[in-house]
Amino acid sequence: MKRIVANGTVIHPVSERMEKIDLLIEEGKFKAFLSLEDSGSLKNSGTAEIIDAGGLWVVPGLIDMHVHLREPGEEYKETIRTGTMAAAAGGFVGVACMPNTHPVNDSRSVTEYILQKAADAGFARVYPVAAVSVGSLGEQLSEFGDLVGAGAVAFSDDGRPVSGSRLMRSALEYARTYDKPIISHAEDLGLSEGGCIHEGEVSAMTGLKGIPSEAEEIMVYRDIELTRLAGGKLHVAHVSTAGSVELIRQAKARGGRVTAETAPHYFTLTHESVAEFDTNARMNPPLRTAEDVEAIRLGLKDGTIDAIATDHAPHSVIEKDVEFEQAANGIVGLETCVGLTLQLVRDGVLTVFQALRALSSNPARILGVAGGTIELGGVANLTLLDSNAQYKVEPEAFFSLSRNTPFGGKDLQGKAVMTILEGNPVRIKSVAR
Repeated sequence: MKRIVANGTVIHPVSERMEKIDLLIEEGKFKAFLSLEDSGSLKNSGTAEIIDAGGLWVVPGLIDMHVHLREPGEEYKETIRTGTMAAAAGGFVGVACMPNTHPVNDSRSVTEYILQKAADAGFARVYPVAAVSVGSLGEQLSEFGDLVGAGAVAFSDDGRPVSGSRLMRSALEYARTYDKPIISHAEDLGLSEGGCIHEGEVSAMTGLKGIPSEAEEIMVYRDIELTRLAGGKLHVAHVSTAGSVELIRQAKARGGRVTAETAPHYFTLTHESVAEFDTNARMNPPLRTAEDVEAIRLGLKDGTIDAIATDHAPHSVIEKDVEFEQAANGIVGLETCVGLTLQLVRDGVLTVFQALRALSSNPARILGVAGGTIELGGVANLTLLDSNAQYKVEPEAFFSLSRNTPFGGKDLQGKAVMTILEGNPVRIKSVAR
């Protein structure tokens, strides 16, 4: 079926262009770019469905390269169906899901299960990230070749670090064979053990055990050095400290094959958010200082940090409505990411193009998946954004099964209106869970 995305402002984040054109989509691909005048006859012919994007930004489909979908094993927190509904509601056409499910995604059967469930749901593409080690126990490498053959796009033991340097070196070497990145959860467990917030003034005031910045930075340094030794591609997940930003900046200046991501909570909130013992502000790595927040923003601005990912981590009240020390780490983020990221544009930290690269073309490049651009013959994955939409975050209205967000009640501006997946509009508003 032919479709025309009409009357919108098409944004090309890589080439940094905005243009008022209509997009003709056929067989899931971009068939033609039409001037508003040239598309008139086709619009009136009745042979194409018209998607009116008047007043909207038409951008490459957003990709979240770091989410937790909880299925298999913890479907009471999230399922692949509800997680991809939340993704579509938030403007994402694709998500990369971490392997810390039950069972861990360390086998072909689990990878194929995830892909089949995502295909059945049909709301967004899911890109499985497979475990570096069997069971994510850090003892024995997973079968990388078999997992890549099943559809894995990267490897990580996210949720826990690969503590053994020898195993991390081997992982980088094997992943290099398949041109896949290793996604590093950078945490020195010896320094972070028992901690639940950033080590600093707030931890001293509350009496909660802190996690020093060095717990992250030591492992970032190690993994950068192991990448120099072993080759391969390193991607540093959920960067939270100024020291980590500087280490990654220096590695890139030396020509290292290192990329990095951060999450909206690390450029929006500080450790002061936990002063009232709100478990929705507990995450790993923890919220840091105002100086760290500024460094993260600068890292995004100068390109040290390539991507913005949500680290969407659904938890139920069972895990969150408890004492702070006992609470699970993590927050949901798919349905608040766009508004929080566009705040950086309004604050003058990022240009529109920089923000959209961090949410689309850069994740696609790092993961080696289709998308991130709007080009003739390319897959027609789009996100339609209303940059002026103002709204209050209402967790009870989330499509995610979980509500664990520190942003409830916050006023945001900018949200997704629609996603188009391989040429097909994704319709979720009337879909029951």
